Amino acid sequence: MAGSVAVNRTDTLVLWIDRLLIGISRHWLTLFLFFYGIFVTLPWVAPVLMHTGNESAGRLLQTIYSVVCHQYPERSYFLYGPQTTYSIQQIEAVWPYYDNIVRWREFIGTPEMGWKMAWSDRMVSMYTSVWIGAFVFLFLRRRLRPLPVKWYLLLALPMLLDGGTHLINDLLGFGFRQDNAWLAWLTGHLLPATFYAGDALGSFNSWMRLLTGALFGLGTVWFAFPFVERAFHEVQHDLARPGRR
Repeated sequence: MAGSVAVNRTDTLVLWIDRLLIGISRHWLTLFLFFYGIFVTLPWVAPVLMHTGNESAGRLLQTIYSVVCHQYPERSYFLYGPQTTYSIQQIEAVWPYYDNIVRWREFIGTPEMGWKMAWSDRMVSMYTSVWIGAFVFLFLRRRLRPLPVKWYLLLALPMLLDGGTHLINDLLGFGFRQDNAWLAWLTGHLLPATFYAGDALGSFNSWMRLLTGALFGLGTVWFAFPFVERAFHEVQHDLARPGRR
C-alpha cells in the first residue's frame, strides 16, 4: 500500500513537472519579455528612486548593475538635471576621483546635476535593443530563419572594435578615443569640435556606442531566438509523445 502511494506521488510530481515544462516551452517568449523587461527597466528606476528621496534603494540598484557595467559617469545618462550627459571635467569639479577607477564609477550624481542611470549608454543600447528585437520576433517567429554565423559576426564586429579601442584607450591612456583627432583629420574637420571630442550625447563616441550596441543586440536576437524557439518546440514534442512514461 505504501509503495502504491509513493508511486502515485511520483507520477503526480512527474506530471506536474511535465505540465510546467510544457507551459514554459509554449510561453517562453512572453516570459522572456516580462522578466527581461524588468531587467532593462530597473536601471531607469535607479535615478527615479534617488530623485524621490529613496537613495538607499537607488544605490542598491547601482550596486547590482555594476556587475554588468563599468558605470563610468561620463558615458552614462543623467535624469532630473540640466544635462543628459556630463564631461569628465564637469564631473571632476564635484567628484575629484578620475584617477581612481573604483571611486570614479561610484559617482551617482547630485541633486544639482541629476542622477545617473545604473548602466552606461552602450548598455542602454545593447540590452534594450535585445528587448525590442524580442518584440519584433514575437510577430516574425513563424517565418524568421536564424541569422547565419558570418552575418552575426559582421554585426557584432563594430561593437567589438568600438569597445576594444575604448578599452585600450582607457587602460593605456592614449587619448585617441577621447579627442578622436584621427577622425577629425580624416573628415577634414568638417563637423564641430564637440562631435569629435568627448562622450556627450550626439558626439561620435556616443553615436558609436548607441549604434554598435543596437546592431549587436538586434543581431543576437536574430541569430539566437530562432534556435531557442526550435528547441522549445522539440521539448513540447518530446513531452507530449505517447508512451513517454
